[in-house]
Amino acid sequence: MIVKEVIAILDEFAPLDYAEDFDNVGLLVGDMNTNVSGVLVTLDTLENVVDEAIECECNLIVSFHPIIFDGLKKITGSTYVERVVVKAIQNNISIYSMHTALDNVSPGVNSKICEVLGILNPKILIPKKGVVKKLTTYVPKADVEVLRNALFNAGAGNIGNYSKCSFSSHGIGSYKANADARPAKGIIGKVHFEEETQVNVIFSKADQSKIVTALLENHPYEEVAYDIYSLDKTHPNIGMGMIGTLKRPLEGEDFLLAVKQKMNVSVIRHSKLLNKKVSKVAVLGGSGAFAIEAAKAAGAEILITADVKYHEFYKAEGKMVIADIGHFESEQFTKNLLVDYLTKKIPNFAIRLSKSITNPIKYL
Repeated sequence: MIVKEVIAILDEFAPLDYAEDFDNVGLLVGDMNTNVSGVLVTLDTLENVVDEAIECECNLIVSFHPIIFDGLKKITGSTYVERVVVKAIQNNISIYSMHTALDNVSPGVNSKICEVLGILNPKILIPKKGVVKKLTTYVPKADVEVLRNALFNAGAGNIGNYSKCSFSSHGIGSYKANADARPAKGIIGKVHFEEETQVNVIFSKADQSKIVTALLENHPYEEVAYDIYSLDKTHPNIGMGMIGTLKRPLEGEDFLLAVKQKMNVSVIRHSKLLNKKVSKVAVLGGSGAFAIEAAKAAGAEILITADVKYHEFYKAEGKMVIADIGHFESEQFTKNLLVDYLTKKIPNFAIRLSKSITNPIKYL
């Protein structure tokens, strides 16, 4: 396989179109057309991870966090980021990052946390906006079924538990072909009127290129008229964080002790415990203080996240417990998720789980 083919498989799982605008995801180092000898999956790409890749003869590192986040103005090896890039290039190792693309899908980072903690029936906490699109096009009446089915096969028309959803209306289209045109219907130089059907379908942002390709390949006209809009409608499986319920309610302290054990956490920083049992739990791996209000509004009794600042704990306001379990700790199982996925997709290929420790934070 080449790097591009492995990336295509990863993009099926967590399309980069779902990453946040501020993020830096995708192939950060390397050539798309390089033959892959093996894949090493890690949470962070540090020098010791590159050394591990060299040792196990893996020339593609799939990393959750991007080693290059801000722009590099020089590569001299004077910082840990520059040293990683230099070593990777010197050893022909490619680095691919998924980060918030994997945060925003289900299954993904947060569904894995739910799985580990035994949180049932998890739903997206903060649905991502702008990922549902609508296509409107016009096609001769006789060709509408062929086109509509092609759009469905490309991924259009899925709404919740329903598939092959569309809306059609009928009218008369007109056009006049010039001397250089090759009209499917009508005569050059004369105005032509055609019974047409307006077809409307919705689709996910990640499928847009496939939808447009299907449209152009299956539409009879030489020039295809179409519009694509972003909708306010959100997708039930795309967004940050998750919220679900415990199998049985637990006292707040008992639940946090279970979190410590299951997530292998040394310390949990948390706001004041509530005077009631915990049943509804929200989770958001990594820096998740921005989800506090959403978790409260959703009725969570506790939010499991990381990187919460001093004053942000006040936002619990006695309505919810905010629990900071640590950034690395909250995302540590992400690499297992990726290894499981890649192993199933390419079972005869070398997929390795990094053994390198990349957590920069230590506890006494």
